[in-house]
Amino acid sequence: MKLARIETAEGVLDGEYVDGTVHTDRGSYGPDEYDLLAPCEPSAFYCVGRNYGETVAQMDYDVPDEPDFFIKPPVSLHPPETPIPYPSFSEELTYAGELAAVIDVACTDVDEGSVDDVVRGYTILNDLDCLDQQGRTARKAFDSSGPLGPVIADVEPVGLDMTTHVNGERRQEDNTENMFIGPRTVISYLSERFTFRPGDVISFGSPANPGLLEPGDEIEIWYEGIGTLRNVVE
Repeated sequence: MKLARIETAEGVLDGEYVDGTVHTDRGSYGPDEYDLLAPCEPSAFYCVGRNYGETVAQMDYDVPDEPDFFIKPPVSLHPPETPIPYPSFSEELTYAGELAAVIDVACTDVDEGSVDDVVRGYTILNDLDCLDQQGRTARKAFDSSGPLGPVIADVEPVGLDMTTHVNGERRQEDNTENMFIGPRTVISYLSERFTFRPGDVISFGSPANPGLLEPGDEIEIWYEGIGTLRNVVE
């Protein structure tokens, strides 16, 4: 099952996404009857880095023994299919195509075997990064730095293929089985430190991501079983 959040003439609705049509409690809406929104409204994004071998090699990082994480605020949320504003304070904007879990219920201190009980499903995060800023917060926690979507899917998070294309050129290709620390382990680890709220997002890091984004670029991040998160930089 895939879940979508849409803007319609009747307001914001949630429903099941099937081949472009969204079935809600108020009826079904075809692609020309709604605007696709980010599939949830997180109170925070909990983002893990340094979790793929290619990324560690590219950036000359040490392999972490525990999840290496940072937090994006709610203002980072940005919908799919909507232009991304190029930050006025940066000249080095890059992308990171990440698998992300969406929390379904308020929870804390979740053991690894119970993680599936608190996760609504999985979606895609583009963890935008201004490389010329100082420190992770300045680089990653700005307005619209977290494009999210297109849907939440009920998938097994380990073993998913992914690609990222910029203007049709493949820039990333990997599989989630190549993470150093798996999604369920990450969620359990972070839940010892934070109380999650429904809609919160936890992402699990990105494969290596060569190249910068420029105004006019179209970025498409695809994850098997979920779909494609697509935005243009303006």
